[in-house]
Amino acid sequence: MNRIALPSLDGPPGDRLEIVSAWNPETPYQLWRPQILVPATFRPAAAPRTFVVVNQKGGAGKTTTAVELAAAWAAAGYRVRVIDADHQEAALSVWLLPQYPNEGPRHSLRSVFFDECSLAEATYPTLFEGIDIVPSGVDLARVEYERPIGAEQGLAAALADEAKAGTPAYDVTVIDAAPSLGLVTVAALSASDEALVPVKVGGLDMKGMASLHKTIRSVQRKTNPKLRVGSVLLTAWDKSDFARQLASKVSEDYPEAAVIPIRRSVRASEAPLAEQPVRLYAPKSTASGDYDQAARVILPGRAAA
Repeated sequence: MNRIALPSLDGPPGDRLEIVSAWNPETPYQLWRPQILVPATFRPAAAPRTFVVVNQKGGAGKTTTAVELAAAWAAAGYRVRVIDADHQEAALSVWLLPQYPNEGPRHSLRSVFFDECSLAEATYPTLFEGIDIVPSGVDLARVEYERPIGAEQGLAAALADEAKAGTPAYDVTVIDAAPSLGLVTVAALSASDEALVPVKVGGLDMKGMASLHKTIRSVQRKTNPKLRVGSVLLTAWDKSDFARQLASKVSEDYPEAAVIPIRRSVRASEAPLAEQPVRLYAPKSTASGDYDQAARVILPGRAAA
């Protein structure tokens, strides 16, 4: 199978966001620009690493964030696996189509939860070089109501079994969690090293952060003490006082996290229909550049690391 190589993005410096260690609240509105906040408490990740992209509210740009960060890391030379843990839409599996073999069973994340196969057996290549996928469909909902034994730790156990086998097959695993705080989402949080939280710049998303914050703290306390919130990505960002207030609020809630604006882009909404990452479909768009920069902040390239 001929796979498509994902391009590097080397845009002019003027297209890049400024990185700061603190925001200046006295900056006049007319001079205010989107900036990436990287506080002194922030620690960049190192491979191998498992990330979960999570927000209990739909429409926050969760799947786009998962796809674009995966594509950026693949373009940087990392071996990336994405896991579709969202049974409500399975949007990740529709966007990054798994390339199934002509013969044999077709497994999914549901198969892993019910011990029908290993995580490796449920992993398939995509059309894009460096990215493989564990797909899902509506049948993943069975995990929520049948509740197989040990489901909350099922994904963590599957990753641990792989690690026991020796050198990890992937440098980066990105889990796209459902827009709910159900059993599969808790399993994803329990299996991850780091949570990446996309938040759409809007009042309802700000209110929903409180429930997510409570769930993350509960998982840290009960099942996964190593979990940390690594970054908050402000999606559909545009220049407004509310965007500034939201950025300040999340930086207070997660003082160890980078806060990264992703500017509003029509091209980003078109990419799923083209079944391509934004960096391939519209490499000159602001969203493509912003996600590329976010990926470098969260997990630096091998040379930078």
